[in-house]
Amino acid sequence: MADIKSIIAGNITALRASKGMTQLDLAEKLHYSDKAVSKWERGESVPEIGTLTAIADLFGVPLDYLVRAEHEAPAEEKSAEPAQAPRGVDAAERKKKNHALIAGMSVLLVWFVAVLAFAATDIFFRNVSRHWLILVYAVPVSMIVWLVFNSVWFNRRRNYLIISLLMWSLLAAVHVTVLTFNYNIWLIYTPGIPGQIIIFLWSKLSFWH
Repeated sequence: MADIKSIIAGNITALRASKGMTQLDLAEKLHYSDKAVSKWERGESVPEIGTLTAIADLFGVPLDYLVRAEHEAPAEEKSAEPAQAPRGVDAAERKKKNHALIAGMSVLLVWFVAVLAFAATDIFFRNVSRHWLILVYAVPVSMIVWLVFNSVWFNRRRNYLIISLLMWSLLAAVHVTVLTFNYNIWLIYTPGIPGQIIIFLWSKLSFWH
């Protein structure tokens, strides 16, 4: 009889493959690394009970499905009712799309407010000569909003890219602001070099399971 690690490994692999998911796809949905999923599927380790429950919910199967070696339904059940594919993945995909829609709308809201503020300033405060800077600073603000939603709902490893974009867009906004006062201070970008190195090294640290 196969040991429990091999049974769980085979069931996770079969469920994942049945939905056309890669190990990375499954890892992102469970907030684990693809290396962790690879270890599960090779039988080198077993997910914690909470993670097993999440996997079962994701694929729409009962928890004991993952620890059973046989999944053949009785002949009378097969003839009476065709097998239905688990619906957990479909629900997860819909949830992911809704999250992406909310995040996108939030970023667009930042630009809506920025454009509205720019237009209002242009109409009612014509003596303000640098009101276009509102649009410049909308870029780093958008990065902040994107970072928040990505940290909550999406692949957190993408945060390193977003933080890099946030840092450089903020430095560029400050530089453009300084240029309006006839100062060309290219050295404003120098903090970005060690900052980028720190972000790169941080991305190499393992904060994942």
